[in-house]
Amino acid sequence: MHKTVSTLIGVAACLITSAHAQGIDWQKVDETLGRKPMVADDVHRYGFPRTDLTVTLDGVTIKPALALGGWLAFKPAHGGAMVMGDLVLLESEVNPVMAKMIASGLEITAVHNHLLRASPATFYMHVAGHGDPVKLASAIHDALAESKTPLTVAAAGNPPSIDLDTAKLDQILGVKGQANGGVYQFNVKRRDPVSDDGVLLTPVGAMGVATAINFQPTGGGKAAVTGDFVLTSGEVNPVIAALRTHGIEVTALHSHMLNEQPRLFFMHFWANDDAVKLAEGLRAAIEKTASTKS
Repeated sequence: MHKTVSTLIGVAACLITSAHAQGIDWQKVDETLGRKPMVADDVHRYGFPRTDLTVTLDGVTIKPALALGGWLAFKPAHGGAMVMGDLVLLESEVNPVMAKMIASGLEITAVHNHLLRASPATFYMHVAGHGDPVKLASAIHDALAESKTPLTVAAAGNPPSIDLDTAKLDQILGVKGQANGGVYQFNVKRRDPVSDDGVLLTPVGAMGVATAINFQPTGGGKAAVTGDFVLTSGEVNPVIAALRTHGIEVTALHSHMLNEQPRLFFMHFWANDDAVKLAEGLRAAIEKTASTKS
């Protein structure tokens, strides 16, 4: 019965958003933001990695895809489109960017750390808005111009190899990972649907409501791992216990949105150790959540 209801909700949402999507000039959004999106179903997700920064943590130079990958996701919705995003900023950039966002009518839904001990320290500003997608894109572009976030896309070079047993990691975590910029990334979906302001947030990975787990090789079969678990309140402390038992540091616990259903918490983590050992610890934590996995 529950799956049937979820399916009906999803079908209805697809019909509604398809109607909205027909009137959106996505090429104009692309031009305004100065980049091409990753398109998943009806969501256009734009990456804003902080390729300009050299951030180190515990001796590891962090690749943008590990923990510096800002993004914006546009989804057709009532009144044109909804946008959600997570922007990576230096401390000095937070207030100038926030002022521009607020002046344009955009919402700030969270500002916080994801990491500890990183140099320079980075902060993460979660934003949201509804309306004409081109106007939203223009407002966000102007706000980001108050930071040193690269607003033009550099030519892509050859992606670094992933010096890890990725097949073993896939097997342990129960989902298939993907290589991105020298980082091996996983998205683990929750079983139940998530909505925000009445809009079903699908696909969950594109909309930032899937558990994200990233492995960056650090040599000799080791990896730095970070990301965030997407949790309901009752899952928070069991996951903390599972991570800490397996030597994985919990670095932040907070919300990302204001009006989501069900209420969700996001738990960030960090470790640099044997990749297989860390995968086993992360799987133990996933087992404490209502997630889809093999």
